[in-house]
Amino acid sequence: QVQLVESGGDLVQPGGSLRLSCAASGFNFRTSAMNWARQAPGKGLEWVSTISTDGTQSLYANSVKGRFTISRDNAQNMLYLQMNNLKEEDTAVYYCRIGSTRGQGTQVTVAS
Repeated sequence: QVQLVESGGDLVQPGGSLRLSCAASGFNFRTSAMNWARQAPGKGLEWVSTISTDGTQSLYANSVKGRFTISRDNAQNMLYLQMNNLKEEDTAVYYCRIGSTRGQGTQVTVAS
């Protein structure tokens, strides 16, 4: 079955950086567009970014454009999200997604 395991979340100060990882298994990763989404406390799930199957194309929510970079390693079945210049409003649980399936999430907290 599809399994997505996120990691890399942490407590970081505003302006800091984090790199999230997602280990994927149970499906054909290299032929699947992949996504990151997040859910802030008391809010709904928000789409963050999408990457094409070969990693050459990506899309970002306006709120993270220019600060976040999505990437993938098809040889290792890994998805990444590099997050720079983090803001307090980026505080959320971050999920790796394929379709409606997501992992358990990883907590990112941005606070001074």
